[in-house]
Amino acid sequence: MALITCPECSSQVSDTAFKCPQCAAQLRTPKRGFWGKLFKWGFIVFNVIMVVWLVGYWMELGEMTSGSVSDAERTGQAIGGTIGTGLLLVLWVMGDIILGFLVLFTRPKAA
Repeated sequence: MALITCPECSSQVSDTAFKCPQCAAQLRTPKRGFWGKLFKWGFIVFNVIMVVWLVGYWMELGEMTSGSVSDAERTGQAIGGTIGTGLLLVLWVMGDIILGFLVLFTRPKAA
């Protein structure tokens, strides 16, 4: 454990300190651990996958609706599309809440 000089107040501070004990100047920033990085990237990838899934689902609904023959068929597809979109959004929100808490709890903390 070496001593470094604080750039603000010029006092001697441990090189493992995040802030100077004299003036509270930020000396270094805390880094995320392995699990923190894993959860953060999992959160980002999950959101990208959900966007792709939702857009793909809507494109498929558009293709099905354009090929329908009767009004009853179009009505059924509209109702089913609304229910399907709602379920995808609920899944998305639940996944974001769970992964968001994991990202929040694994964020870097200053010692």
